[in-house]
Amino acid sequence: MTFSPNSARESDIPQELESALAEVCAAAGLDPSGARLLRFVNNGVFLLRTAPVVVRIVLTSSLAYRADNVVEAARWLAEQGVPSVRLLPGVRQPVRAGEHVATLWEEIPDSGAEPTGYDLGGLLRSLHSSGIPPSVGEWRPVADARRRLAEGEHELDRVDRDFLKRHCDAVEQRLDELEFALPRSIAHGDAHLGNVIMGPQGPVLCDFDSLCAGPPEWDLTPMAVGYLRLGRSPEAYRQLVAAYGFDVVAWEGFPVLRDLRELKITVSVLPNLRSNPSVAGELHRRLRSMRERDFTVRWSPYR
Repeated sequence: MTFSPNSARESDIPQELESALAEVCAAAGLDPSGARLLRFVNNGVFLLRTAPVVVRIVLTSSLAYRADNVVEAARWLAEQGVPSVRLLPGVRQPVRAGEHVATLWEEIPDSGAEPTGYDLGGLLRSLHSSGIPPSVGEWRPVADARRRLAEGEHELDRVDRDFLKRHCDAVEQRLDELEFALPRSIAHGDAHLGNVIMGPQGPVLCDFDSLCAGPPEWDLTPMAVGYLRLGRSPEAYRQLVAAYGFDVVAWEGFPVLRDLRELKITVSVLPNLRSNPSVAGELHRRLRSMRERDFTVRWSPYR
């Protein structure tokens, strides 16, 4: 089943998502009553009221395969001692209930602190130095962008659709020709402050949907694009550089990774464009600036 995310307000939770939560909790022997919706983008993420458990339900059926990869990755990260969220023990995971696929996690109590670039930089150093698990998939970022485009291309006009297809081809070719500066490692795949939780024992990583074997430079790119394109604080990126010890913006291959990151965060909304038409204006503004190679245009987050 595919849901239509647009907001994380409890009053906006679709009946289908509430039903999915009830089925998943029943399969795991948990009580969903009073659960609070934390996120509603690619996954529906709930915090249970009756137990210190976070339930993460895959919203798009084409991405359900990720749940098995996430479970394997989480177990390996725990074995390596990487500071990261932990799977709920005692439950066979991922949980499958009817059409629904979910993962269950131990809640990390909120310490009230805000994560910094220093926190993320330290976590990435720990992650990148932990080796590469044998089961992790290879980094294929353009394939993911093409999948999103295929799911939502019927919502685009011919000009935008053709541009994105050509842009995917061009970015992929430039990636194939790129020589990376850092040794290949395990990569988080979507490393930004929103995927850092500040717990009582310190910061931990979450969201392993994009975990892969690939270039560490890719994990430094989201924060760089965040301040260059989305107007976020450059200080957080400077902290990341100081903690990690590498400035990806100063690296000669960065323009390729910037184009890739901008492509991925732009097409991410396409599968849900019809159900969330309010993002259409921002989407077309992004596409126009990408087509014109105008890096002075500041983007706004999709809402």
